[in-house]
Amino acid sequence: MTHSADNNSAYETDALIAEDIGAYLDQHQNKSLLRFITCGSVDDGKSTLIGRLLYDSKMIFEDQLAALEADSKKVGTQGQEIDFALLVDGLAAEREQGITIDVAYRFFATEKRKFIVADTPGHEQYTRNMVTGASTADLAVILVDARKGVLVQTRRHSYLAHLLGIKHLVLAVNKMDLVGYDQQTFDDIVAEYSAFAEEIGIEAFTAIPISGFKGDNITDAPSPQTEWYDGPALIDHLESVEIANIAAQERAFRMPVQWVNRPNLDFRGFSGLIGSGTVAPGDAVRIVPSGKTSTVKSIVTYDGELKEAVAGQSVTLTLEDEVDCSRGDVISTADNPPEASDQFEATIVWMDEEALKPGRGYWLKLASQMVTATIAEPKYEINVNTMDHLAAKTLQLNSIGVAEVHTERPITFEPYSDSRSLGGFILVDKITNATVGAGMLHFSLRRAQNVHWQATTITRDDHAGMKNQKPRVLWFTGLSGSGKSTIANAVEQRLNLMNRHTFLLDGDNVRHGLNKDLGFTEADRIENIRRVGEVAKLMTDAGLIVLTAFISPFRAERDMVRSMMDECEFIEIFVDTPLEVAEERDVKGLYKKARSGELKNFTGIDSPYEAPAEPEIRVNTVEMTVDEAADHIVSQIMPLK
Repeated sequence: MTHSADNNSAYETDALIAEDIGAYLDQHQNKSLLRFITCGSVDDGKSTLIGRLLYDSKMIFEDQLAALEADSKKVGTQGQEIDFALLVDGLAAEREQGITIDVAYRFFATEKRKFIVADTPGHEQYTRNMVTGASTADLAVILVDARKGVLVQTRRHSYLAHLLGIKHLVLAVNKMDLVGYDQQTFDDIVAEYSAFAEEIGIEAFTAIPISGFKGDNITDAPSPQTEWYDGPALIDHLESVEIANIAAQERAFRMPVQWVNRPNLDFRGFSGLIGSGTVAPGDAVRIVPSGKTSTVKSIVTYDGELKEAVAGQSVTLTLEDEVDCSRGDVISTADNPPEASDQFEATIVWMDEEALKPGRGYWLKLASQMVTATIAEPKYEINVNTMDHLAAKTLQLNSIGVAEVHTERPITFEPYSDSRSLGGFILVDKITNATVGAGMLHFSLRRAQNVHWQATTITRDDHAGMKNQKPRVLWFTGLSGSGKSTIANAVEQRLNLMNRHTFLLDGDNVRHGLNKDLGFTEADRIENIRRVGEVAKLMTDAGLIVLTAFISPFRAERDMVRSMMDECEFIEIFVDTPLEVAEERDVKGLYKKARSGELKNFTGIDSPYEAPAEPEIRVNTVEMTVDEAADHIVSQIMPLK
């Protein structure tokens, strides 16, 4: 086949175009990525600023621009000016109210760097949304309306950005066009903000006078209207700040293990995202928390083996030795490993409509680790408007407080101020799987390092063997008046006749001694069950069959006790009695007092009861007598060896 000169020319042109495109893609792929947020008071111009950045970086397609111009006319923008905020305020509710509600993420790029920007809400009730946007950001642009100066929201968002470890802050004094580009106005705002920043520990920030609407000092500085300003344009500053991943490369090596890669018997690697530092074949490493050491054999990626890997890269490490290492462990520099502990002080941002329940078990996720954690009653709540420390029994939606965190086993961590990846965590409700909180670890509690489990020669198996029985916890739950205590007592009598070693923990009896300091609030009910669970655990260690008769109204606490026991040792027995039947019985007169308002937080009346979803045993006291219920339970738990 032959080709004409024109065809050859066309092929050469196509080849050159392809080469240019390839070069452009390579250059774009190798650019560094900066994540940043915009935050501040309502109507400070956050969305407008982001829209301007997208427009000036030519990240708007022609059809988008046409739609934007049409929308700008609809919302009443004067003249032919474009309302850039409409590029970002995507929710209909946002456009109707003229505010930002959700976190809007946008991507744009310049010749030097790629960017992901989060437009975060200004309203106090959306603090959790702002925290979400800030959690992965390297920089925060704090906008201030030049006409209004430093406001409460300015202080709140600056504090949150600082709390969440954002190192680079930009004070963008916006709407300078509306104050005649007055230098004194700008200087006064910077001076006021400087005093506040020093008060909360912000060491440095960059102040820039801008107009997001007009474009002053966004891409070029100084603008003709601010010749008195001698600092960088906003884009120039964003292109030059140090990115967290780059800074993280200078710290000690840390890689949380996300997956043990074992495709065949000849390969065993540990995959994860490097949180900090660098690693190379031949480096000595330590597995935390086990403390086992080895040497890196190879660094494997999809594109082949590497001679070195750095923070921000996802890799698979193979080791020279067959060490025990699994998901949740951390591979670190051998001579400078992170700590492991099970008790911490932490700052917690509460993000759920339902308040924090001190003592309740939540899932705590930190890096690739997931454990059950309980939060103690807060030491104090932080008023982010005044920085005052307030007394608090719990944390409500959008509240921020400092509290002790206790985990079921030691976890590997570093203070959040040193490492976001090993210092930041989220809390997840065990029932709903909803993320209810986010937190930053400060330090491990000293007592966690000084208190150790003391091994004993006689084990729980020895205790059980001496009694010729298998330890069990028979957990009776149901409404007040359902018959829990009566049936539990009948079951214990039958077990006693069978020469079984038992002990009955009754709700009322325990409140005369061990739990006499607790009331009937949700927090006290949770602590009541936690203590009973710990006692029941000790009794099973002694080889006993433990019977407990407690309303225990919340599934989360019953599940918490179940998690304390060995597999198959916890038997949940639901004494299923309708509320109207229990209220008719009202042996103690409690329902009558609750209905009259004399007794507050009474289960079934003004406090909820969460019935077991899948109890091991269910007895209906409307259909069964006490003896029939007891016989049924004993037959279900046999054999007891």
